[in-house]
Amino acid sequence: MGHLNRNKAIVFILLLLMVLPVYTYGGTTGKLVGKVIDAQTNEPLPGVNIILQNTSFGAATDLDGHFLIIGIPPGEYAVQAMMIGYQEVVVTNVKVNADKTTKVDFELKEKSLELEEAIEVTARRKMVKRDLTSTESSVDRDAIENLPVENFTDVVNLQAGVVNGHFRGGRLGEVAYMIDGVPVNDVYSGSYAIQVENNSIQELNVISGTFNAEYGQAMSGVVNVITREGTQKYSGNATLYMGDYISGHDDIFWNIGSVNPISNFQGNLSGGVPGFANRLKFYLSSRIFHDDGYIYGKKVFTPSDHSDFTQESPENWVVESRGQTYSFSEALAQRLIDEAKAEPMNATDRYTGTLKLTFRPTDTDKISVQGIYQVEEWQNYNHQFRLNPEGTYQNQQNGITSIAHWNHVFSPRTFLDLRYSYFDTQFEQYVYENRFDDRYVSSRRLQDTGANAFLSGGQQMWQFRRNTTTQIIKPDLTSQINNTHQIKAGLELKFHRLWLHEYEVLPDDPDRISPLTAFNNNQYTHYPVELAAYAQDKIELDYMVVNAGLRLDFFDPDGQIPQNFKKPSDSERKAAETSFQISPRIGIAYPVSETGVIHVSYGHFFQTPNFFYLYTNPEFDILQVQSTPSPPPQSLINTVGNANLDPQKTVIYELGLQQQIGSNFAITLTAFYKDIRNLLGTQVLQNTQGIRYARYINRDYGFVRGITFEFEKRYSNFVSANIDYTYQIAKGNASDPNNAFLDAQTDPPKETEKQLVPLDWDRRHQINTTLTLGKPGNYALSLIGQYGTGLPYTPTFQNIQTSFENSVRKPDQFNVDLYAYKDFQWGGLTYSFFVRAFNLFDRLNEQNVFTDTGRAGYTLAPLYVGGLRPRGLNTLEQYFIRPDFYSAPRRVQIGVEMEF
Repeated sequence: MGHLNRNKAIVFILLLLMVLPVYTYGGTTGKLVGKVIDAQTNEPLPGVNIILQNTSFGAATDLDGHFLIIGIPPGEYAVQAMMIGYQEVVVTNVKVNADKTTKVDFELKEKSLELEEAIEVTARRKMVKRDLTSTESSVDRDAIENLPVENFTDVVNLQAGVVNGHFRGGRLGEVAYMIDGVPVNDVYSGSYAIQVENNSIQELNVISGTFNAEYGQAMSGVVNVITREGTQKYSGNATLYMGDYISGHDDIFWNIGSVNPISNFQGNLSGGVPGFANRLKFYLSSRIFHDDGYIYGKKVFTPSDHSDFTQESPENWVVESRGQTYSFSEALAQRLIDEAKAEPMNATDRYTGTLKLTFRPTDTDKISVQGIYQVEEWQNYNHQFRLNPEGTYQNQQNGITSIAHWNHVFSPRTFLDLRYSYFDTQFEQYVYENRFDDRYVSSRRLQDTGANAFLSGGQQMWQFRRNTTTQIIKPDLTSQINNTHQIKAGLELKFHRLWLHEYEVLPDDPDRISPLTAFNNNQYTHYPVELAAYAQDKIELDYMVVNAGLRLDFFDPDGQIPQNFKKPSDSERKAAETSFQISPRIGIAYPVSETGVIHVSYGHFFQTPNFFYLYTNPEFDILQVQSTPSPPPQSLINTVGNANLDPQKTVIYELGLQQQIGSNFAITLTAFYKDIRNLLGTQVLQNTQGIRYARYINRDYGFVRGITFEFEKRYSNFVSANIDYTYQIAKGNASDPNNAFLDAQTDPPKETEKQLVPLDWDRRHQINTTLTLGKPGNYALSLIGQYGTGLPYTPTFQNIQTSFENSVRKPDQFNVDLYAYKDFQWGGLTYSFFVRAFNLFDRLNEQNVFTDTGRAGYTLAPLYVGGLRPRGLNTLEQYFIRPDFYSAPRRVQIGVEMEF
């Protein structure tokens, strides 16, 4: 909905909260239901005790023999039914998933002898989820451990409808990431603030369709990572592996024939704390990871080198390489490149530590405290610096996430959760940490070489630092009013602090920095606030399941906007307005048989744009010169933020069918449509000097429609398999919010597209397959195969667009990953020796292409320049070899895991 006066909006929120119960639910527990009957008479048995073994969860059957247990953490359980005069029955391998209902029925026989042992039955998981009202996948710890994946994002990208982080055709940043039901998105960028390592995951839930009212600030999907808790008995494992890139494509990937080391050590330990009578448990994990990467440069030059390629004749060029001066010759150029030291240019280092404490002071109270600390350092490849690798930006991100959770059970049907979370993300980007570092040289060194030539000196000039702090308060209550209605409603309060400082380093200036009033020095601190409330009812009838809910979101941006856009930097400012929106959502699942369910769902989904777009260029500075030798790393010159942006909106319709076939097979077919409005775009304005600049506004739009088909073969006869296929069309008027401004910057200015065109991530056909052979827990071979048709691009010739935007397709993508292991028992420990191979067939998948040929391997550009040698050390052929246009070559890891 539109903007409101802040005071009116706050009053509206308070009135709504007086009507709605003040509680929320984070989607981290499931429900167990069932019925107990007499095996001979088929009559219901009241008063039967139902217990989840080795837990405090239990219930008793009612007069009709029904029971239900709520608030169960995801996992695999043994469920026991006991009644005097009847033989006990234990059902093992009962899987409970978050937000889902698992059904287990019992038939009890009267005892003939007092000493008869309990009957043990192994549960067979139903492959159709009766209460699934949207598209959702739940992947447990065992499944993740048996796949060739390294990070949880690898698992997410295997789900139907997900293409490289885009959920069903949505832009990046439209997904809510959660840890144990608590949102952990970095509101500045929209991505996750911290990455949970695979060895800490109990269950991963991915919702790629419509989702319930309890989830907000997302338009395309939800990823909820439920973390592991401590165990009753001490257990743990340690994993070590080493790896390298093994490829024959040494003409593209320099140094690929040498060792490009990959190393990983991770471990976890879990158990009870001595002296607390099993009431205090801990889970501790850590991971240290290093990857040199697969793109190398050559240290021919250092940033301080000053070569002269200005003369017309190459014979008069002067080359300074690592402080030594030479007269140019082609033989010298090749010798310098061949003899230079290879330097990694897309390396990654990451450390993660996790500690989770779980305390049960009473049988009705549970307190958990969790902390995750992560440090990541990496480098993004910059092609211009391939012979001067020291001149590129270094990136570092530190993240801390803390979650405190108190659970109190009022009755077998009602429990309270109170959560508080705090996360802090610090991101830094620079070449040298200190702007007074003597190694900084003038930006003029970036102009020593000409077009199509690697830089022979200089370094990137900006320093960028930002910090996001978010505190979240969530009081939670869940109540099963009767056997039909489970009520959830909620309140969520988010308090943010965003700080940013970016500036260009000026080596010739005594202060090395411009004043804050200049375009190349920006700093701000903002304290935006978000509030949300929702009410939701899960109605479970014998013939139908309904999820119906209503959500309200309120946002105070804590920003300012200029009143006169002709003079934005000098204009008086006014406070940005608050906003709120209401989102109705409904999903219905209708069983058509014992093994078939149809579902239909509909919902409105809103999301505030990433806060980067609200606050960028806080002084609204407009640069009078339209180009600069050293642009800022995170934004475009002459773009200004807009704290008055409206929430972006998506309306989703979905229809699906689940059908189990026999005992071990199931299929799922889903059709969906998304209508997307109020997407972020740019409005091109002019100031009083006639300089064009861009202001972010809600102007873009699009739609997505498609179908997904999934086939699952449950593990049997040493084989399990999954296949999913996605066909979708994702169109819009712009893929990039900056498109309108970029079009206005061309000479002559290009008219922005007014028709709907394929979006940059519009992959029409995607197939994902997973196959596991063997006996998991002893030995197994797992394969992941992925095929996708090419993404669109805009064709050009001599940098002039030759057809409409995104009218041609890149080559198709194909990839196979492998994981194989064998377990051995020795000395009371289990050892697992394994090998993983990513891009098993070393395929050159062309992810980016030259827009004049549509291929990554060649371009027509040498024809444009008549074959003239670039003003630099390299040849044209060397410059147009683009390792960054391809996916990673074959990567092999060999390791061992020890478990006790």
